[in-house]
Amino acid sequence: QVQLVESGGGLVQPGGSLRLSCAASGSFLSINTMGWYRQAPGKGRELAAAITSGGSSNYAASVKGRFTISRDNAKNTVDLQMNSLKPGDTAVYYCNADVTLLTSYFNSYNYWGQGTQVTVSS
Repeated sequence: QVQLVESGGGLVQPGGSLRLSCAASGSFLSINTMGWYRQAPGKGRELAAAITSGGSSNYAASVKGRFTISRDNAKNTVDLQMNSLKPGDTAVYYCNADVTLLTSYFNSYNYWGQGTQVTVSS
């Protein structure tokens, strides 16, 4: 019912920047919180940044001050601007959306994008 498509990943040198984008499409009433999760090789998936429909955001301590999350509610998109990238930021980044469906007003569901690879290396 809901599709999330990420783009913008790639290979960058330490200190470089990338901007990830995620677009949501399908049938839904509203998108509540949206976020970016990441998973490094051999590691669990962790929240990098999240933003509510009202624009309130929060970040993992490891990315605070370097990453900025933003969203466009009219376009159903969320972006993650990543600056001062470090090798430790290397991971597959997944877009996540908590969605209220048209047919289930009082329930919400989590949807995931396919992931986009970010590699920070010299």
